[in-house]
Amino acid sequence: MLAPQDLYEVVDEPTAAPQGGSQQGPVLVHALTGFVDAGAASQLVATHLLGRLESRVLARFDVDLLHDYRGRRPPMTFSGDRFDDVDLPELVLHEVRDEAGTPFLLLAGSEPDLHWQRFATAVHQLAQRAGARLAVSLQGIPWAAPHTRPAALTAHASDRALIAGRPRWFDAVVVPGHAGAFVELSLARAGLPSMGFSVHVPHYLGSTTFPPSAVALLEALSQATGLQLDQALAELASTGVEVLAQVDEQVAASAETREAVTALERQYDAVAAGRGLSGPSLVSPHLPEDEVADGDELAAQLEAFLRAVDSSDGSGGAPEGQDGPAAGS
Repeated sequence: MLAPQDLYEVVDEPTAAPQGGSQQGPVLVHALTGFVDAGAASQLVATHLLGRLESRVLARFDVDLLHDYRGRRPPMTFSGDRFDDVDLPELVLHEVRDEAGTPFLLLAGSEPDLHWQRFATAVHQLAQRAGARLAVSLQGIPWAAPHTRPAALTAHASDRALIAGRPRWFDAVVVPGHAGAFVELSLARAGLPSMGFSVHVPHYLGSTTFPPSAVALLEALSQATGLQLDQALAELASTGVEVLAQVDEQVAASAETREAVTALERQYDAVAAGRGLSGPSLVSPHLPEDEVADGDELAAQLEAFLRAVDSSDGSGGAPEGQDGPAAGS
């Protein structure tokens, strides 16, 4: 039987955790791409943080043991008479320093297709090695939400106190498993406090790169952990404004698209108002802790929206690999 530690190679040692105080040890952030990454939200977060903050590699996972190359074939470049390059998946644990110099861990890359239980145990081993005090997962899920409204989040945690004040969108629902959720569950069972945020990405933009969703994840991460990410947030938010302007232009160019988005706005606002989820942000910290959005209503609105899109342009349905609003909640 393959030992969990055989799945990864240690490249460097983590920074020693501070002695004393209430904030011992780093936060472990895991942002895996694959089944649940609508709007490329988690990928954008990881790429943005690694591109703008000081970081170093602590460990590399052996993707040959974890990745199904025939299920998710890596792109290769062919230049007429030869193969020039291949974009192989990676799965790497980084130590990153926020803008105040505080170290945290970032596990980023392609979610494993195989050896989930060993992988989760391996992540726990590395978290213990670094003395991690909290694990936070980040992902994007397609949702029946218009791009003209602030991005909302489904928050989840091993202890409700970690996400107090954030709305519950469902009481109970069975969803397809994905590696990020499995790691979150496994770490919690192993005794490491675990939580996560699934940003609601407008369904019709789920297969695109949508920076506003990544901004929402970064804001939630900073609020939940105290990590200083102000400059990184400002830069990504600026990019998000530009992308929203481009989306507005595309919507304005089609009467059918304008009508669909307007209808979605009305439906979304009605559900939000009916549950008291109004104001500048649907993730306001002033919301009652037990506020629960009606999952049946939201599901019905999504189905109605998809039927409208399908009848207007024949495209309907979730992006490949996505199964609707509950896929990552």
